[in-house]
Amino acid sequence: MPTYEYLCEKCGCEFETVQSISAGALRICPKESCPRKPWGRGRVKRKISAGGGLLFKGSGFYITDYRSEGYKQSAKTDSAPAKTSGDAGKTAAKPEPKPAKPPPKT
Repeated sequence: MPTYEYLCEKCGCEFETVQSISAGALRICPKESCPRKPWGRGRVKRKISAGGGLLFKGSGFYITDYRSEGYKQSAKTDSAPAKTSGDAGKTAAKPEPKPAKPPPKT
């Protein structure tokens, strides 16, 4: 459940409270948080706060972390290189890149 910050307009008291998201905002300063004696019953406003950030610790979460063993085995057989009998050791020659055309003269 999220923590909300409030500010009392009457006594200036700032306090935090843990509430459900679906719960309505508080309207008056709670008796146990109010510094005024007797209790001031001041209107409160919900403050905008940064809230608690998310912290991810560890190596991270990847889609491949939760793959089934059957999927992993079929992926290994699909990615295995095919062996050819006569082409072993030969590499294909790369064609030379074409020179760039000069810009048109204006």
